[in-house]
Amino acid sequence: MQGQAQQQAYDRGITIFSPDGRLYQVEYAREAVKRGSASIGVRADDGVVLVVDKRIRSPLMEETSVEKIHKADNHIGIASAGHVADARQLIDFARRDSQVNRVRYDEPIGVESLTKDITDHIQQYTQVGGARPFGVALLIGGIEDGEPRLYETDPSGTPNEWKALAIGSGRDDIQQYLEDEYSEDVALEDAVGLALSGLGQVHDEGLTPEGIGVATVDAESGSFIELTNDEIEEYLVANDLLADEEDEEDDADDEQAE
Repeated sequence: MQGQAQQQAYDRGITIFSPDGRLYQVEYAREAVKRGSASIGVRADDGVVLVVDKRIRSPLMEETSVEKIHKADNHIGIASAGHVADARQLIDFARRDSQVNRVRYDEPIGVESLTKDITDHIQQYTQVGGARPFGVALLIGGIEDGEPRLYETDPSGTPNEWKALAIGSGRDDIQQYLEDEYSEDVALEDAVGLALSGLGQVHDEGLTPEGIGVATVDAESGSFIELTNDEIEEYLVANDLLADEEDEEDDADDEQAE
């Protein structure tokens, strides 16, 4: 019993290291990320792609209310996995930071600089008592000096740069697919197909335009663009990922039966 009490003390205290050097609350926050629906980022030769699984739980839910892709600045997009409310706080921080940089220096903020500012903010919540870590991970993709960049943030406040990455549920399967299929000279349009195919690895029944979100940041224009459902459907058809209507009806019947 005494051992269990000591263990609980380490579990509850964000500012206390366990005897083996672990911060359990940060590790639990990572588990919250794993429970979130998947998000995928792919860095192409001429841009960055962000794809998210919206996980719409009911046909009565407005799909536009499920926000997992956000515009941080004209040249930067952010996708999240984990607690949506935590993600919104970090997105607001990122937008403020981007605007302050424009006002102060009269230039757009760099993708790396923005990522490190966000992770510095996240890290503070692993070191201050009376607060908990952010239960969310972010994929930050954009254009910096004409070059595509893709970063990941972690609940510990650690930034990492990636060529292609999946976060959230099904990460292992999607990441394995990306590692097998990714090429550094992939074009932006092909990168969209690659990311959608990666998401298809955890959706045997196929994908629907309403159930996913796709955004790109093109290196030539440096602009963040979120694709419409019609545009997403074209990519799904081209990559043979579109769910059959019969399967969708069967799924809806199963949900009603449950």
